[in-house]
Amino acid sequence: MREFWKSAGLHLVDKSQDGWLNVTEDYLRAYYTRPEIHPIEDSCKQEHALFEKLMADPFSEIRIQDLTEIKDEEAAYNYQVILKFRDHLAQHGTLEAAYSALFQASAITTPPVFIDQMAHLILRNILADEVDPYILRAAELFYREQVVTTGDGQLMLADHEIVEMYTENGGFGGLGQLLNEAGTPTREVTLDILSDTNKDQYWERSDQFDMAIDFRFTEPASDALGRVIEKWVRHFHGVETRVQAVQSIQDEKWAWHIGLDAQANSILNALYEGVNLSEEELHQIIALYRMEFLNPEEIEENLVGKPIYLGLAMGQDNHFKMKPQNLLTNMPLRRG
Repeated sequence: MREFWKSAGLHLVDKSQDGWLNVTEDYLRAYYTRPEIHPIEDSCKQEHALFEKLMADPFSEIRIQDLTEIKDEEAAYNYQVILKFRDHLAQHGTLEAAYSALFQASAITTPPVFIDQMAHLILRNILADEVDPYILRAAELFYREQVVTTGDGQLMLADHEIVEMYTENGGFGGLGQLLNEAGTPTREVTLDILSDTNKDQYWERSDQFDMAIDFRFTEPASDALGRVIEKWVRHFHGVETRVQAVQSIQDEKWAWHIGLDAQANSILNALYEGVNLSEEELHQIIALYRMEFLNPEEIEENLVGKPIYLGLAMGQDNHFKMKPQNLLTNMPLRRG
């Protein structure tokens, strides 16, 4: 078994009997040492004392007075956020249960970065034995925003954060920023596209998120996302599905669909209702999938024998952020 995504923090948790991830003290300590939480030399003694108390016992009870005594108001607020997150995790016991419960609430107050980190770690567990780099790279879509490049028959996906970094400093970090400020041109940097030739490099670069993918219908990455969706659904719902990429939806009995991001949800709703969309709106669709349940008894009775359609779409800025939680909240499963 090859190592990948060390940054996910799988070493900080352990598995429950059903294969889900238990919230551990070490997992919480990793959040307490984040830069927004960890005290600095100038922090007041109350803040240092609170930090030491949490590091000694990450589940320890914290009084309101412990927070109001902190002199730095921003630091006190950051502790309120992290402790609310901790309490949510402790209440549900496992990462998966806590993640699912976030989307049952009327308003989500957990910082988006924490939600993405939960998805990252959950997927690291789900894909622990995976040997296909295409599937691992496709899984990055679940928790990292992507930039889409189209034109001339292309459909390339690249990590938004990495593209921004290269745009700002040419990939040279602080040195690149200094060169830009001085008006010195830096070398043009292009991301490697994952292929059969270089896919073995993914393992050592998996935490760099610096490999783009060709996401056209005929390419392996598009199919790989279908495999990730199958594994995600199996892990959370315990049901077996078959997810196949399709080029279009031509189904007079179209009965159910799930948008895998906000834009796709809007487009699929419009198509389902028979709204004529512009070419520009249709061009925003990145991928379509057909999901079938292998056990008909697991889907709502009125949907037996009918597929579920899934869609991904980019915004007008050519970015997209997947919402894997939609595969938890919008699945037409037969309850009980």
